[in-house]
Amino acid sequence: MGDVLRRVWESLGPRITGPMKFRIVLQPAMAIFFAVRGGLQDAREGKPAYFWALLTDASERRSMLEEGWKSVGKVFVLAIVLDAVYQYIEQRWIYPGEALLVAVILAIVPYLLVRGPVNRIARRVMRDHAKEGSAQGPKSADANTATAIQPEQPVLSASEGRNRK
Repeated sequence: MGDVLRRVWESLGPRITGPMKFRIVLQPAMAIFFAVRGGLQDAREGKPAYFWALLTDASERRSMLEEGWKSVGKVFVLAIVLDAVYQYIEQRWIYPGEALLVAVILAIVPYLLVRGPVNRIARRVMRDHAKEGSAQGPKSADANTATAIQPEQPVLSASEGRNRK
């Protein structure tokens, strides 16, 4: 077991400078994109911070995991595939455990670390905007605000107007 952990640790370093190093930036960026999108959606729906809720809300955990997996699952699978390609190029062998570990580091960790704070920041911004709106009070109708649309009244010619009287 110690040899395996040592080999994994030693092989993680060259991934940063070796072939396909673009994925070290691209995959976390994709995970962060999906985390931001999910965090903003959570804020609109009034949901708690994602990672914290996963740990504390057992009743919603399954649905949250399914929703999170829909969001970041493709990035995770892509991270596994790209790491397997990298391993084959560099080591002429594929170590599934290493590929899984790298995929967790590149896709899952950024997603979990970003989604909750985005939710909290978005809720705070929405709350501040709501306070600003209520502090201004009701708006009066003036030339710059839209007025209610009045129902159309028929336009009568001068002779029709005289005939109606």
